[in-house]
Amino acid sequence: MFKIARMVCGILCVGVLLGMLSLATGAAIAAEDFTYAELRNRSFAGEDLTGSSLAAANANEADFTDADLSETILTKGVFEKAHMAGVNLTQSFADRVSFNGADLRNAIVVDAIMTSTTFYEADITGADFSGTILDRYQIKQMCEHADGVNPVTGVATRDSLGCG
Repeated sequence: MFKIARMVCGILCVGVLLGMLSLATGAAIAAEDFTYAELRNRSFAGEDLTGSSLAAANANEADFTDADLSETILTKGVFEKAHMAGVNLTQSFADRVSFNGADLRNAIVVDAIMTSTTFYEADITGADFSGTILDRYQIKQMCEHADGVNPVTGVATRDSLGCG
């Protein structure tokens, strides 16, 4: 009896894993690949780009207002002066990205990795950076002008950055 139960459990576990794998594969197919793309001045306002790659993309002055960029890869991307108010960057990987001069008002940047990423002259009013890994120096710079409360998460920008 115990052997049959273990066998049924094993079959069910394999079935669940195969189902999860097919879902993950389907999600990967649905994601877009903008790696090394020229996206300057392009509009993605309100679009769902979950899981996409924008690695090394030039997105200067592009419009990502209220777009869903959660779980995206933005490594070495350039988003200078980009319009990103209300953008969702939850669980994104943004290593060595420039958000200099970008409008990140009310952005949700939760549990992301943003090492060696810069935000010089970016508007981060109301942005939530809870759980995001940022360089200590960059946090110090951001805390100098951090203000507001994110309207979706209710978290103050200063609190999410750990400003003293």
